Amino acid sequence: MSFFLKERASQIVTKGRDTAELEGGKPSLAGSVSQRACVFCGSRVVLYPVADALHLVHGPIGCAAYTWDIRGAMSSGPELHRNSFSTDLRERHVIFGGEKQLYRALDELIDKHHPKAAFVYSTCIVGVIGDDVQSVCRQMEAKKGIPVIPVMSEGFQGTKKDGYKIACDALATLVGTDSSKPVSPFAINILGDFNLAGELWILADYYRRMGVQIVASVTGDGRINDIRNAHKAALNVVQCSGSMIHLAKTMKERYGVPFIKVSYFGIEDMSDALYEVAKFFNDSTIMDKARELVKDELTKLLPALEPYKKALQGKKAAIYVGGAFKAISLVKALRLIGIKTVIAGTQTGNSDDYKLLKEICDDGCILVDDSNPVELSEFVKQTGADLFIGGVKERPIAYKLGIGFCDHNHERKLALAGYEGMLNFAREVYDTVSSPVWRFVERHNEKN
Repeated sequence: MSFFLKERASQIVTKGRDTAELEGGKPSLAGSVSQRACVFCGSRVVLYPVADALHLVHGPIGCAAYTWDIRGAMSSGPELHRNSFSTDLRERHVIFGGEKQLYRALDELIDKHHPKAAFVYSTCIVGVIGDDVQSVCRQMEAKKGIPVIPVMSEGFQGTKKDGYKIACDALATLVGTDSSKPVSPFAINILGDFNLAGELWILADYYRRMGVQIVASVTGDGRINDIRNAHKAALNVVQCSGSMIHLAKTMKERYGVPFIKVSYFGIEDMSDALYEVAKFFNDSTIMDKARELVKDELTKLLPALEPYKKALQGKKAAIYVGGAFKAISLVKALRLIGIKTVIAGTQTGNSDDYKLLKEICDDGCILVDDSNPVELSEFVKQTGADLFIGGVKERPIAYKLGIGFCDHNHERKLALAGYEGMLNFAREVYDTVSSPVWRFVERHNEKN
């Protein structure tokens, strides 16, 4: 495999051929053209769905444009989060500083929109010119009487700075600052679901049917007051561990709230997520309701999946997504509809995640950490994959190679969580792989 940098050898493993374990969690290698984004983007995708907060990007307008509407995060109420406010720093601000510009922007926007809190994102240029963003936020917080939280997100993801961790630290400043919300003994927080295409509402219905209250969803369809009361929940249920595990650990340390890691994608993991919550509360009524719910949903879902499984039998898929738990769930879900995974990679997985991923993959599957377009293209050619599942940056790779693509990243508009989402996923995969357009496209693989 001469097409990848030799320093990345420990981050690429083929199951059944290589005996070494894949090493994850390493900083991006200079020159590798990683698919990872910047620190600001990482923090923005986590915090963006808090719908009743003001989100102000302190930097050039391009940073705000890059992350505008960055998630398909739906809101049941306020839509303030969908505005990509920016201080629009220009050359004169680079020379003379942008603190006054930031102060004026916050002053005007808070008076106009009356947010419950404000997040101020510090971008790379601000780190270069040295604006004291934290001082401006403190001044504005005292003046307006709402939390104004600096999100110091300069730099590049995959280096020593982590946008997810920075976002979690920002949220942690809110948790525990209010205790007025009535909370049931059977109450949870959902961490790491971002309500893409309304998925949170599917999950909320499941928990309601079990008799479990959701105190806060952090951050999908998020509300500042719910986040401030999140410490009152009995359990944190972490859906996207890559983005939210730091907040879960912080809440356990500060407030004694335990956490479990789950996935809401695919039949097995969705059912396990419900059962794990029921087991935690050790309540027979909740467990009985969980079993009844799973039985009802599977009775409807399994027959509906059979035609797709029959049509897709023998197809091969490549996966490259953000978090490892998402990849693990995808491997299981694809197997359920007759598809074999031949490439499985993530941007943020650690070594333990990859051990689990390797266990559930078939021999011959290429596992890769923090990959890049050249590597991914070559892997697809080698394996003859029929489908690529990834995000917006992987879409061009699939189409240039003449294979189908399914969006499983945060820009998507189709709900894929829960039992309903599994059927949507099977239908999308079938429609993509079976599209007649591929008859007219030259497919690039090793045979060609």
